[in-house]
Amino acid sequence: MLVAAWQRPDVLHIQAIGPALMAPLARLLGLHVVVTHHGPDYEREKWGRLARMALRAGEAWGMRFSDGRIVISQTIRKLVREKYGLNSDLIPNGVTLPDVPTSTSALEKLGLTPGRYVLMVGRLVPEKRHPDLIQAFADARLAGWKLVFVGTSDHPDAYTELLAARAGATAGVIMAGFQCGLTLRELYAHAGIFVLPSSHEGLPIALLEALSFGLPVVASDIPAHLEIGLNDAHYFHVGDVSALADRLASFAHSPWPLELREKTRSWLAQREDWRSIAERTLGCYRKAIEPRRGGPHVRPRTVPPSAA
Repeated sequence: MLVAAWQRPDVLHIQAIGPALMAPLARLLGLHVVVTHHGPDYEREKWGRLARMALRAGEAWGMRFSDGRIVISQTIRKLVREKYGLNSDLIPNGVTLPDVPTSTSALEKLGLTPGRYVLMVGRLVPEKRHPDLIQAFADARLAGWKLVFVGTSDHPDAYTELLAARAGATAGVIMAGFQCGLTLRELYAHAGIFVLPSSHEGLPIALLEALSFGLPVVASDIPAHLEIGLNDAHYFHVGDVSALADRLASFAHSPWPLELREKTRSWLAQREDWRSIAERTLGCYRKAIEPRRGGPHVRPRTVPPSAA
């Protein structure tokens, strides 16, 4: 913050409501502040009472003391409007379509068969509801299939111990740990189904990544997932293990052909592109600067007489 105050950037862009605790100080230092609200992190189960209080304060101060507010979903936009009576700019993260690898070295190391495993990618935290997926996978009885969890926790705790025990006691469950690069791309590319059974998400990046590889996805019916706009066959009520098992069985018994996977990739690419996102973010910066400079930051476009 002190470095920003010394260097005087046009805009100080704060990401997430935790760091947004610094928004009032930044304003006192004369900086133009934009805050991106990535989601109500105080709803995450891992936080204690003090941390939740700090996050709620960060949300309130970040929204009230910023010159500009960016939200990544309609759900968060509605939250900001209802709680604080403030408008915000909706600018979700974009997705770059990846090159889909044909190699399978990562699968060979883990003993996986292309198209015959369920994949979940994400941190090992309670709100991701990994045990629901383990139970649903066992109930679905998918012959020849495996369930792969990619991700780690910040530190070992009771939840990770429970998860390890459940995984060890269930046939076909693989804890793959942290993965990145080609290994992660191979795991995405050759999965049969991607699942995200979370009870809380801001913007589900892992779900968007799965769609960018053209995977059939199954997700809980929380607002952040519903906002992506998939049809009903892809959703189940959060916590409903029986419904999740039914979804797994349905997609496993009707694998997607290459044409449908490519159609999914094209659909996702058309939703948000990085050029549009960059232009809208720059527009938010300009609005944040203009009020305190006493005039427009850029010259307004002249309207042709015929359009008047």
